[in-house]
Amino acid sequence: MLNIELYNEAFIKSFRLNTDQLENLEYRSIPAWDSMGHMVLIAALEEAFNIILDTNDIIDFASYKNGKLILNKYNVVF
Repeated sequence: MLNIELYNEAFIKSFRLNTDQLENLEYRSIPAWDSMGHMVLIAALEEAFNIILDTNDIIDFASYKNGKLILNKYNVVF
């Protein structure tokens, strides 16, 4: 599976969304992406890419777009 597919799948499963809802998605822009949903997403991403995100990166992970930039620091290339 491609990295973008793994990334999208983490969002889709964590928040029960469709692919077309992802591009402009931001923290708290939907009810499911609250503080608890955020941790569910982070856990899904860490498992999908076999990484452990730094606390600051978890805090800064505030949008679908920004998340790609953060994961690049962990050698996850899209």
